[in-house]
Amino acid sequence: MQTSSTGYKDFSGQNIYVGLDVHDKSWKVHIYSDEFELKSFSQEPDADRLAHYLQKNYKQANYKLAYEAGFCGFWIQRAFSSKGINCSVIHAADVPTNDKERLRKTDKVDSRKIARGLRNGDLNAIHIPDRELELDRQLLRSRKLLTRDTTRIKNRIKAMLKLQGIAIPAAYKEGKTWSKKFIEWLREVDLQSMSGNLALQTQVKELVFLGERKKETDDVIKQLCHSERYQTNAALLQTIPAVGPMTAMILLTEIGDIHRFARLDELCSYCGIVPSCHNSGESESAGRLSRRGNSMIKDALIECAWVAVRKDPALLLYYKKQTAHMTGQKAIIKVTRKLVSRIRYVLMNQKEYVTGIIE
Repeated sequence: MQTSSTGYKDFSGQNIYVGLDVHDKSWKVHIYSDEFELKSFSQEPDADRLAHYLQKNYKQANYKLAYEAGFCGFWIQRAFSSKGINCSVIHAADVPTNDKERLRKTDKVDSRKIARGLRNGDLNAIHIPDRELELDRQLLRSRKLLTRDTTRIKNRIKAMLKLQGIAIPAAYKEGKTWSKKFIEWLREVDLQSMSGNLALQTQVKELVFLGERKKETDDVIKQLCHSERYQTNAALLQTIPAVGPMTAMILLTEIGDIHRFARLDELCSYCGIVPSCHNSGESESAGRLSRRGNSMIKDALIECAWVAVRKDPALLLYYKKQTAHMTGQKAIIKVTRKLVSRIRYVLMNQKEYVTGIIE
C-alpha cells in the first residue's frame, strides 16, 4: 500500500474481498484483504453507498464481492457490475462452514464466511442470466404458481361440497369436472345459508379468476415461443416426444445458453437429475435425487419422460431394461437422464430429434 501525493492511500494491485449478508432492510458487510480481516459493519441496502465506501477507503484496489442467492435475486450483482466491480452470487450451501459457525449463526458470521471464502478461492459463482431472460423465466414460474393455486382451490371446493353431503352429478364426472357447465352448476348450488353460499361462491369466483389469469399467461408464453429469441430452439425441442410449447419454454428460459454446460453431468446436476450418494470404505450406496438443482426443470422433465416412453420405442426399450432390476419410479429417472442427453444434443447441434434411435 502506498500513499499518493493527494494524501489518499493507494491500494493499486491489491485485492479487497467483500462478503455481503443481504436482508430487506440492511446489509452486513465484511471486508478482508489478502493478509488481514479489515472491517465489519452494517449499512442500508444501497450498492452506490458501498461502492463509494470501497473506492474512498481502498482506492484503486481490485474489489471482489459476493452474496448468497436468495430473495433479492440478481439486481445487486447487476448494480455492482455496472460500476465495474466484480460481484458474484453464491449458492448458500457451497459456502465453507465449520461446526462453530453452524452453532453460532449470525449475520456477521455469514458475511465473514463469504468474504473468507472469496479470499481463499473456495466459492464458485452461479450463472447470472440477462434481465430479459430472467423476466421471461418469471413468467413461466408464475404460470406454475397459478396452476398450483388452481389445484388448491379445486380441492377446497370439493372438500366443501363433501362436508355438506353434496355429491357431484354424474354428468360432470369422467373428465368433465371443472368445465364451464360444471362451473355454472356450482354457481347454482344452494347451501341454505347466506354464510355457506358466500363461502362457496367466493371459492368459485377465485377459481374463475385464476383460470382467466392462466389463459392470459398461456397466450403470452405462446407469443414468446414464436419470438425471434426462442422460435428456432423451441421448434427443435418440440420435435422431442412429449415436449410441447410450455415445456419447451420452461427448458429454454431455465437453461438459457446450453453451451455453458461443457458436459452432460453438469446439465443433469443443474436439472436436479442426480442422486445423493454415500461412499465409505467398501460400502457405496445411491439415494434419492439430490435436493439441489432446478426443481422447475426437474418436474417438467420427469413428466416428459413418462410420456416419452410411450412415444419413443427406444426409450420404452430402455425403460423396460431398467425395470428388470429396479422400480418403475427409479427407472423413469434413468429415462429422464437419457432425455436430458437428447435435449442437449438437439440444442447443441441444432438438429431435430429422431425417435427409435438406441444409443
